[in-house]
Amino acid sequence: MSEHLQRIRARVGNHLLLLPAVSALVYDSAGRVLLASHTEADGRWATPGGAVEPGEEPCDAVVREVWEETGLWVEPIALRTVFGGEAMRVRYPNGDEVEYVTSVFECALRGGALRADGLEVSEARFFPPAEIGALPLARWARLLLPALLLERGRTRVGTVRWQPPQED
Repeated sequence: MSEHLQRIRARVGNHLLLLPAVSALVYDSAGRVLLASHTEADGRWATPGGAVEPGEEPCDAVVREVWEETGLWVEPIALRTVFGGEAMRVRYPNGDEVEYVTSVFECALRGGALRADGLEVSEARFFPPAEIGALPLARWARLLLPALLLERGRTRVGTVRWQPPQED
């Protein structure tokens, strides 16, 4: 947890916080997708990513998060989608509740050596897209990842559910 978030938690306790986050879709030269087994998600798989820090651009945050979690250096090449809502709500073991608004970037692999950081991520590896559906995925990844993989390179806008009130 960042110092910024620790200061907020000291004031609001475990109450729900809405936080900006990033996630990376990274493909290797064989078209496989990078996934990480996240320790705070009971080992469920998802794309690497995390919270955007104060003063940090989302494109920098995604590069930093992938580097920290997997040892890979990436370059964001496209903003694929932004999503949030109930699927992005997490209650951590200590009782903290967060709902993330996540920007998903497709990223090109530029260097580094694949390794899990051992803190946030217990394992990181590339998977063929056809095998991802059989993995134990984080809830948001199960809902969104299949569509993103099918629409590689295209921006995806979620389904709009809100409507203005009906006038009599």
